[in-house]
Amino acid sequence: MEGIKVLNLGVRFLLEIIALIILGYWGFQVSQGTIMKIIVGFGTPLLAAVTWGLFGAPKATYLLTGFPFLLLEIIIFGLPAIALFFIEKQKLAVIYGLVTVINLILIKIWDQ
Repeated sequence: MEGIKVLNLGVRFLLEIIALIILGYWGFQVSQGTIMKIIVGFGTPLLAAVTWGLFGAPKATYLLTGFPFLLLEIIIFGLPAIALFFIEKQKLAVIYGLVTVINLILIKIWDQ
């Protein structure tokens, strides 16, 4: 069972990286003009990474707990699914969303 728990934490880390990639891809797809593509394409994942680093990561400076932390998780890990949906990648949005929900549920059940 410990191996599965470690694997779940690995999936969580991959979801964090994938979320940043999706947000960057979304930023480059929805923006018009080269400068805006660069600003939104790099700025959105940077904002998400800084927010997660300050408030959600295991070694966060201002670690949230309880409901505020759950809300942050839903926002940080839910926005990429919404972004995929709006750039017409519905199948990827569903796959990412399902994996994220299952991972979050297991993390809460196993108190990871």
